[in-house]
Amino acid sequence: MNWTNLHKDYKTYLKLERGLSTNSINAYSLDIVKLISYLKNNNINTSPINISKIELTQFIYNSTKILNPRSQSRLISGLKGFFNYLIFEDYRTDNPMESIESPKIGKKLPDTISTDDIDNLIAAIDYSKKEGERNKAILETLYGCGLRVSELTSLKLSDLYFKEGFIKITGKGNKQRFVPIIDTTIKYISNYIKNSRSLLNINPEHSDIVFLNRRGKQLTRAMIFTIIKQLAVKINLSKIISPHTFRHSFATHLLENGADLRAIQQMLGHESITTTEIYMHIDRTHLHDAINNFHPRS
Repeated sequence: MNWTNLHKDYKTYLKLERGLSTNSINAYSLDIVKLISYLKNNNINTSPINISKIELTQFIYNSTKILNPRSQSRLISGLKGFFNYLIFEDYRTDNPMESIESPKIGKKLPDTISTDDIDNLIAAIDYSKKEGERNKAILETLYGCGLRVSELTSLKLSDLYFKEGFIKITGKGNKQRFVPIIDTTIKYISNYIKNSRSLLNINPEHSDIVFLNRRGKQLTRAMIFTIIKQLAVKINLSKIISPHTFRHSFATHLLENGADLRAIQQMLGHESITTTEIYMHIDRTHLHDAINNFHPRS
């Protein structure tokens, strides 16, 4: 089996067996493309079945010249996954990446913004434009429910359970979860659906999608980034933000106001509580409050 065939089969496996999103599949695919390009440029004639640890180590070494530690770690992890797939399909009996260690990288703390910043961003929306009401609903949903941008753009009308106070979210790996939604966010989504969305000439293929563009089609991730970037410029926000900033702020503000970490984990859709615990490092004031209020010597 050559690189082209196994690369294609691996992408199919990631989609059908692992249920990964298109973005995740493209990221894993790029790791293999980089390796194939390296082998071709250096006239190394070897197949996925026969490539050795020495050849892979040399590839990783050359990659360190142009990649930062975090990108190196992602590349190594991606290739390990590919060779694990080859073992799974009985093409190989070993993973030549197994003993190649990733560089040590520290945990990057999530960027957040204050509630005042969020209020200012929403206040900067131009409601004289047709998309104004939609954009307000988008920002309120990102912050009010802590969604990933892909979860927001794929949100369906049939996923809205407003009477019960929940929305159904399809997250990474097609895993579904119910996220509570507050009355304020329900109001803004409902207003958008009733007043703005109903006036669109909706594409039949996207008739169940909540947030649509002016042509009645599903919004892209890039469009959400653009909306937020333009609003940030409008209010002269000093930091660079993205849709994920609203998700981070959602979790951080809940934690700061006393929400249970396990509840936040479930709302964010994190498999491991360790992933959610990173929000505890952002604001340490609650640690001082805990020892001052509860320690017998305080």
